[in-house]
Amino acid sequence: MLIGATLWAAETPPAKPSPLATTGPRPQPVATPAPAEIDASIRRGVEFLLKRQNPNGSWGAARRTKGLNIYAPVPGAHHAFRAAVTSLCISALIETGGDKPEVVEAIERGEAWMYENLPQVRRATPDAIYNSWAHAYSIQALACMLDRRSEDAPRREKILGMIEQQIDMLRRYECVDGGWCYYDSDFGTQRPGGSTISFVTATVLVAFDDARQRGVEIPERLVTRGVESIRRQRKADFSYCYGEYLKMTPMRGINRPAGSLGRSQACNLAMRLWGDKLVTDEVLAAWLDRLFARNGWLDIGRKRPIPHESWFQVAGYFYYYGHYYAALCIEQLPPAARGPHRDQLAHLMLGLQEKDGCWWDYPFYDYHQQYGTAFALMTLHRCRRSGERQGLLAE
Repeated sequence: MLIGATLWAAETPPAKPSPLATTGPRPQPVATPAPAEIDASIRRGVEFLLKRQNPNGSWGAARRTKGLNIYAPVPGAHHAFRAAVTSLCISALIETGGDKPEVVEAIERGEAWMYENLPQVRRATPDAIYNSWAHAYSIQALACMLDRRSEDAPRREKILGMIEQQIDMLRRYECVDGGWCYYDSDFGTQRPGGSTISFVTATVLVAFDDARQRGVEIPERLVTRGVESIRRQRKADFSYCYGEYLKMTPMRGINRPAGSLGRSQACNLAMRLWGDKLVTDEVLAAWLDRLFARNGWLDIGRKRPIPHESWFQVAGYFYYYGHYYAALCIEQLPPAARGPHRDQLAHLMLGLQEKDGCWWDYPFYDYHQQYGTAFALMTLHRCRRSGERQGLLAE
């Protein structure tokens, strides 16, 4: 059944939002970045991804270990990481790389790797479910791939089949209470019995919408239960608990607005896309303003090597993730209201690009520069006016 935008409108309405959902700190105005500056930054980022593509067409690897890495049981965790990062890089190149021969070749090599390897991605161990990320971001990449060479009917059918397979994998690994997670430390059951995680579920639901926009049918039960799991974690000010296991401690640092800066954008977007009328333009704009005005809370955590060691238990890997979903939230606003938010976002991204053209926020084996760059490219792409975006792709 194809899910409409009013999926759960008839259910019991959630609690009334707090005034803090639509009010808050406002950022200082910034100058509109010159289109040429954004163009140049995007080109440097694209060049970085082209240089860092693996010989087999993928991006990222279990190299550059530093004796301080997150739990990643081999080989399954790295299969999932590589598939997720490769998916992000393919999406970024399709969106921002244009039709230069070297870009087209890199995309096609990446697609070939996806065809061969993506169907084999699975849960690493009973407790490590990093494949949730791979399934979600591969659906987005496959949706982008559908927009290329759309006249090739056999290719289209193959890609649609792979999207269906990835949706089925997410059905298998859905939490017992609905939604998705990346750890099941308590039970390790076939259907994960651990706590659903708000932003993982949001990531999946946004990917589902990308597929829905291309005509793919999304299982109603998965969406309904995912939406409900996020709603249970939402506070009245539209900050979101990290996971359901923390919803009984709503004032813990990670659950407060500063700790939720990297999550609220994704969760607000997912709920909006799937029919939540409470996620109004005013809510989106207020949380975008908060992201820019209080950006230091995320930035202090950027590049710290230990997850959640920063203020409000912020982890470095929320930085480019959060700003990418902020860019998608901006696209939900009326066109006349987008400009100042785009300027703020571009101002941040341009100032953080590294000398070699990449962006990164958390030292993570040999995946961080690739995923950070992919997120930043797709973010900057959305900071351009639509006519300018079209011109860039035509170069």
